Amino acid sequence: MRPGNHLLLPLLLSLPLFGCAPSADPVAAPAPVAQATWPPARPLPQPIYHPAAFADAIEAGTRTEAGRPGDRYWQQWADYRVDVRVDPSNKRVDGTTRITYHNRSPRPLPVLIVELAQNLHAPGAPRSERVEVTQGMELHRVAAAGIELQPLESLQAAGYLVDGTRMAIRPAQALAPGASIELDMSFGFTIPQQGTGARMGHSDENLVFLAYFHPRMAVYDDVIGWMDDPFLGNAEFYHGFGNYTYSVDAPAGWLVVGTGTHLNPQETLADAVVARLRQAEASDSIVRVIGPGEASAATRSGTGGRLVWRFDADTVRDIAVSITRASRWDAARTRAGDRDGDGVIDYARADAIWRPTAPRWQHAARYTQHAIDFLARFTATPYPWPHMTAVEGAGIIGGGMEFPQMTLIGDYTAAGDTALYNVIAHELAHMWVPMIVSTNERRFSWFDEGTTSFNENQSRKEFFPGVRADDDDRNDYLRFAGTENEGEMMRRSDFHYPGPAYVVASYRKPATVLVALRELLGEETFERAYHEFFDRWAYRHAYPYDLWNTFEDVSGRDLDWFWYSWYFTTWTLDQAVASVEPSAGGGARIVIEDLGRLPMPARVRITRADGSALEREVPVETWLRGETRATLEVPDGSAVTRIEIDPSGNFPDVARENNVWTRD
Repeated sequence: MRPGNHLLLPLLLSLPLFGCAPSADPVAAPAPVAQATWPPARPLPQPIYHPAAFADAIEAGTRTEAGRPGDRYWQQWADYRVDVRVDPSNKRVDGTTRITYHNRSPRPLPVLIVELAQNLHAPGAPRSERVEVTQGMELHRVAAAGIELQPLESLQAAGYLVDGTRMAIRPAQALAPGASIELDMSFGFTIPQQGTGARMGHSDENLVFLAYFHPRMAVYDDVIGWMDDPFLGNAEFYHGFGNYTYSVDAPAGWLVVGTGTHLNPQETLADAVVARLRQAEASDSIVRVIGPGEASAATRSGTGGRLVWRFDADTVRDIAVSITRASRWDAARTRAGDRDGDGVIDYARADAIWRPTAPRWQHAARYTQHAIDFLARFTATPYPWPHMTAVEGAGIIGGGMEFPQMTLIGDYTAAGDTALYNVIAHELAHMWVPMIVSTNERRFSWFDEGTTSFNENQSRKEFFPGVRADDDDRNDYLRFAGTENEGEMMRRSDFHYPGPAYVVASYRKPATVLVALRELLGEETFERAYHEFFDRWAYRHAYPYDLWNTFEDVSGRDLDWFWYSWYFTTWTLDQAVASVEPSAGGGARIVIEDLGRLPMPARVRITRADGSALEREVPVETWLRGETRATLEVPDGSAVTRIEIDPSGNFPDVARENNVWTRD
């Protein structure tokens, strides 16, 4: 068990499925393939065996070996009522929440786990990085099923226990399968300037961005049971779906925009702002909803100088809120895909909320428009929510962070317009993973960040025609490939080596591997499998094995060698033209050598003096037999002048200089 679990250990050992997790390398015996020589001249990929917990889920019928949810798939659900009062002057949030938690699992739950992400800032909390220390999440009242509970040292009786960013609640009775329970809490906290690892906070006395600001249920799923890994500041989140009704009590003059539908715009926004907002929702051109000098008059005067903003959000993993008194607001509609299958394209509102100190953001609404439109088309999965809002948050964040329907992004003044488009496209791509297809970022950071980086790059290629956006991630990966700064992608997210290892394994390499997979399978097969994965796992909790099994199911190919080599090892690809023996008749005998450990088919283009070209391939099965050399025979004809391995450049070879031979 990981450090920091000691308080919960006695309580949770008896819970079904608790603590079951795949090891860093859940691989067993070598692949039963015939060897050309023994021992082989190279290490060989292993078959991918499902970890015990995942295999149990297949046995139970909740998942399938084909990558589909099983007939008995279940998923927990929560309905949230959250009401908070925000004091921007004193950097304070106080509120209450009622969580109605529905146990859709087949097991009774004697203990419920709640995440308190703000406790990253509590004194003595375990964390992997420096943060501002506050009191963390202050709990004033905790009740379960109407019975007020007391904090305890251990949960042998009804009560609750807080350990870092986790809280365990033992109600008076176990929550039976099919039953629900109401959890009531009152809470408060001091807003850190750069909270929860620079993912929320405050800036320049004119912006507060709230995220992870209320107690929320931890995930209990069909594979590992309770997901109680602590939040240490780096590896991110795994959240369940639910419905939210929430309110934000803020001073008049502060504009509030949050996840979901704004239920009372007529009570909170000035008439002119409401009118422009409605105009924007029907306009393909950007509308300035709040312009220069208009922020202070953008809201109504309220009662006692305060306003209560009400929101409702359906089927989301969480909520986030922007509260600002100096920002401009640009908006327009954007194509969101065909949500209801009636053959008609639906729309969402694309927003950019930014301060005049971030002038590059004058284009941000247009960037948001394009990215949402493209990503809905590329994934074949419509954007399901009413708006997508990009918020400029310099002083809180330098890069970007995603939340359902909201992003928080730095000003990018120094980085430039292209970089701002790229980060907006990246954070918006997170609306598909993990906000639609829910993944466990705390254990498999590559699953959401790498998939999102791949999606971002495809969006960039459409917005900037001619740009080879995939090359950026591939080149970054190749700088570190095979060095001590690289770790396996399937390593737990919080346990990558210090330095670039986390970024390479979470962003650069997995995006690059998806490009290689597309090249391997062909674009048509890849897209069918990719779209099928989104279709199967939308609004469900997907594991890496679900992704891999889906690709094998759709392609009809056993790809264990691919998954093992790329995801479980730091092997590198290095194929070379070892020798060329021209014949008198213009033919040639070509020896292709595999110098690396990572097997991939060697796709070879042979160009003749007359301009004609031959395409040949050394199949991956050659290398899987343990061989390191293969010979290609070129028939007589016009003389061979050039030989190139992987002419598309989509396989990440660490030494491309030996991929090419040219006649002197």
